[in-house]
Amino acid sequence: MDQHDDTSAPLTLSRRAVLQSAAVGGVLVIPAPLLWAQSKPAAAAAAPRTLTAFVRIAADDTVTLVMPMVEMGQGTYTGISQLIAEELEVDPAQIKLEHAPANQALYANPAMGVQITGGSTAIRGSWLPLRQAGAVARTVLVTAAAQTWGVPADQCQAERGSVVHAASGRRLGYGALVAKAAALPLPKEVPLKPASAFKVIGKDPHRLDSPAKVHGSAQFGIDVRLPGMRVATVAASPAPGAQVVRVDAAAARKVRGVRQVVQLPDLVAVVADHLGAARKGMTAANVQWSEGTAARYDTASLEAELRAAAQQSGVSAPAAGGAAPPTEAALAALREASGARVLEADYFQPLLAHATMEPMNCTVRLGRGRCDIWTGTQVPVVAQAAAAQVAGLAPERVTVHNQYLGGGFGRRLEVDMVVQAVRVAKAVSAPVKVVWTREEDMRHDAYRPAKLNRLQATLDAQGRPVAWHHRAVGSSILARWMPPAFQNGIDSDAIENAAGPYDFTHTLVQYVRQELPAGLTTGWWRGVGAMQNAFPVECFMDELAHAAGQDPLAFRHALLGSHPRARQVLDMLRDKAGWSTPPGPAPAGVRMGRGMALTFAFGSYAAQAVDVAVAADGTARVSRVVTVVDCGTVVSPRMVEAQVQSGTVFGLSAALWGDITLKGGAVEQSNFHDYRIMRMSETPQMQIHLVPSTEPPGGIGEVATVVIAPAVVNAVFAATGQRLRRLPVRADALKA
Repeated sequence: MDQHDDTSAPLTLSRRAVLQSAAVGGVLVIPAPLLWAQSKPAAAAAAPRTLTAFVRIAADDTVTLVMPMVEMGQGTYTGISQLIAEELEVDPAQIKLEHAPANQALYANPAMGVQITGGSTAIRGSWLPLRQAGAVARTVLVTAAAQTWGVPADQCQAERGSVVHAASGRRLGYGALVAKAAALPLPKEVPLKPASAFKVIGKDPHRLDSPAKVHGSAQFGIDVRLPGMRVATVAASPAPGAQVVRVDAAAARKVRGVRQVVQLPDLVAVVADHLGAARKGMTAANVQWSEGTAARYDTASLEAELRAAAQQSGVSAPAAGGAAPPTEAALAALREASGARVLEADYFQPLLAHATMEPMNCTVRLGRGRCDIWTGTQVPVVAQAAAAQVAGLAPERVTVHNQYLGGGFGRRLEVDMVVQAVRVAKAVSAPVKVVWTREEDMRHDAYRPAKLNRLQATLDAQGRPVAWHHRAVGSSILARWMPPAFQNGIDSDAIENAAGPYDFTHTLVQYVRQELPAGLTTGWWRGVGAMQNAFPVECFMDELAHAAGQDPLAFRHALLGSHPRARQVLDMLRDKAGWSTPPGPAPAGVRMGRGMALTFAFGSYAAQAVDVAVAADGTARVSRVVTVVDCGTVVSPRMVEAQVQSGTVFGLSAALWGDITLKGGAVEQSNFHDYRIMRMSETPQMQIHLVPSTEPPGGIGEVATVVIAPAVVNAVFAATGQRLRRLPVRADALKA
């Protein structure tokens, strides 16, 4: 984890398996097999020469990048473009972008092996492959120019989209060289730039997606318009197993603009000329539902089931290096033999919604044995396969037109909106755009799992933890989403970060799977498993530090011998946050406290110090957040800072107010009035500090979401002396 990657070393390429070049209409084509060769050599070798290219350089000097990841506000399009621009020697502003089609052979995420955007893998997965693509293209272009001028290639250099021969002052743009470059033999070794030579990486170019978003030409899924298109809104089963009992279709059709009412056992769609008419028609339809199969299930039932499941031992995860973990009996014997102090605590986390600003939507056009879908999805190939299955077509007969995403956070890893839209489209003789209302979106999410975490630690005479036992209880997203990865009863995501980055002599992590009733779906949520475990781990670490009579930051620092980068993060946090200086001054009746939390997640180290003010009525307000991050090589500092800010606000919203509750098997929340999101006026002061590093990039989009909740809860303890072991933070528990 602290290993250094020498990216300046020459890269040896297999000409047959890695790169194929062709000149077609004056275009130099660097196909995708090059990009993913390091991760998927077999797929690259088998890829035919006619597959869609990844990087194209046209005769007019235009550089087009077919973007393998999706842009959902995180700045991926700009960051990935910086990687290719660095080695290709072009300005990122020269690059034009295209959304990649659904094509796993070409556009699989090298960090995951499938075409997916998620898990903070966009930059760290593309770090070497995209730079390699740029370096190969640069090398053949320089060679083509040298041959054109009859000079040695080492006397020529690439510079801002041209090749220059300094001795003679001659210059040729890439467009003038593409035909000749494409016919050249390929280099066997491609040197990548050392970090000291970076011109683009580490800088802050203008975001490539911003102009279109500012002047309104950027097209999100909800913006799609097709000739003759209808617009539909839907009402789906409000609770598991509920079926349609009554629909007043006649009343709906009386609404001006309503064209059709589609009724399915678990779904009603009102199809109209525009969304306003569709929504009015749905109100008039007055859909009535049966009780469903989970009529007696509520939030109390959910928590009771988790607590009952926590009494089981569950499945033990392998220890570091795959070694056998200690048994519960061995830990008990250790406690008895040493007479050490033992601390235990249970932590509860509720269901959470993604609440993306753009509700779920999908436009479908069926006809002539084909299906076209327009949507914003994090998983184009999965969306293609789902649409094909519902439409009764082969996947190659389905085209996914991916769009900008108005928020993802893991929600658009699901394809339920695609399945639903194709079902509706089969009953409509025109293209149809299905748009969920905010209420449908809130009540039919793939929720972040509720979780019960049981932790136990054994402290030696000096207060140092010598044994750590963490039992995580909750549903398995992995078992549903990727069954082959659910191995031996262990969901690797559900136990990620379950012992933090700390050096414990004996560590036992167990997983107990406890699912919701069928029809209530859980899914990945920004921060995924690392976030679900950071809250209990970091709050329990705070409890252990106070039990040992030690400073929480110093207590953690002493347990990080195998993570020097984490120690450096804590050292910087101590200085930048003024850790030893009390927060304040506090107004009358307000209690102030400072807390902190640390994580190693997505290949990055991050720590936050949070100042919290708790009023007499128990209302907690976060006034300052100081974040220190070591995410390896920083591709774009401003985008890293923006992601930390975004992740902090997202995580704060959940920590302070996030709570999806159930009654009669149905979700009670419906919109932002009862599922709160932090407002601008509530946003704390944020200070963000990046640790300089030459390590390969880590992920950044989720690390702040991972650490913010425990940092807040630890600050609340510092202010009030109250240990909160459940989220969200509630005022009634903190009244003076």
